[in-house]
Amino acid sequence: MNAPPRHIILCADDYGLAPGVSGAICDLVGRGCLNAVSVMVVSPHFNGAAATALLGAAAGRAAIGLHVTLTAPFAPAAPDFKPLRDSAFPPLAAMVRRAYLRALSPDLLMVEMARQCEVFAAAFGRPPDFLDGHQHIQLFPQIREAFLRVAKQAAPHAWVRQCGQAAPLRRRFADRKALLLDALSHRFRKLAATHGLRSNPAFAGTYAFRADAAYAALFARFLDRLPEGGVIMCHPGKVDAELRRVDPLTDLREREYAFFRSDAFPRLLAERGVALAVAGRMH
Repeated sequence: MNAPPRHIILCADDYGLAPGVSGAICDLVGRGCLNAVSVMVVSPHFNGAAATALLGAAAGRAAIGLHVTLTAPFAPAAPDFKPLRDSAFPPLAAMVRRAYLRALSPDLLMVEMARQCEVFAAAFGRPPDFLDGHQHIQLFPQIREAFLRVAKQAAPHAWVRQCGQAAPLRRRFADRKALLLDALSHRFRKLAATHGLRSNPAFAGTYAFRADAAYAALFARFLDRLPEGGVIMCHPGKVDAELRRVDPLTDLREREYAFFRSDAFPRLLAERGVALAVAGRMH
């Protein structure tokens, strides 16, 4: 008798970033290739039409979450957020530096994230099914405390994304980003549990965004040791002028999109005994 499949969550980040990204994600959701989508509500390309399109595609197929965004080139949802650079959030490095120096205002962080939750709820008619952060911003000091308090208040039944990996230790040592996320997630998981919030048991999906990245081979590695309920993040999309303007990750999004549309993707899941959890829900 065959063993039951491991059910995982395959989450496309950055919905709303650019029209080509949103269109590709909706297409994959409709095909049953994704079971979670994380929405960037502060992007100027997220609007009522984008929300309606995702709701139609995701009905019964995918969970919809909030991709909390606190870094450039996007502008805050709350009018009084600081610090700013050219009327937008500072770049990631500047935000992280301030977080480690504890130079951010906890109150302003909470107001901004609560406002993003409100924008999400107004667009989708309900709180997010889960919350995570653009560029993993939710894991850093000061920000994580505010993030978890807002999650508890605005979406107490949601789960929150931690980024501790299940990959073999030797592989994590070869990936400095994975090591950093592991270290940050240790504290994040403890704080989430203190707030009574659920988090995913493991995470995968990081890789060096190089032009020669072989995504199909990388995805097979993401599945290694990933337990029931584990999350794989992905960034599928179609490249358009707006994407090239706002984000450095371009052509690789099309490579991910092509893989998920291909016959190789369901074949790999079947070979590894993996299935997508129903509507991306974590039990």
